[in-house]
Amino acid sequence: MKPEVTTDIKWDVQLRKGTLELVILAALKGRHLYGLELLNLLHSFETTKITEGTLYPLMDRLKRDGVVAANWQQTGDERPRKYYNLTAAGEEKLLSFTTRWRTSVADIEYLLTNPGPAKIAQPKQQ
Repeated sequence: MKPEVTTDIKWDVQLRKGTLELVILAALKGRHLYGLELLNLLHSFETTKITEGTLYPLMDRLKRDGVVAANWQQTGDERPRKYYNLTAAGEEKLLSFTTRWRTSVADIEYLLTNPGPAKIAQPKQQ
């Protein structure tokens, strides 16, 4: 494997780790999804592909944290499925994460297009 490919893979992994909770909360906004449905949705995007071994422990933690709720539902003769949805706390957390994400993206975009002055001012001491 070429060094730049390895670097790209490492970058993707780190980016995915840092944004996965935001991605999960965004995917559940306004709907109920069962685990495999959520996993398939994430697999439809290049940068959000994860394994079941990553998804289900995260969903358990989000449930313990009170940001998602889960309930078992059975339709017809199909086996029961655990459906997930956002709680009120999850909606608030999604809003907070979204604000932070958009600020971060704007800051990075600014730096990519305008790196700033040649001389950087020192922060004021308090």
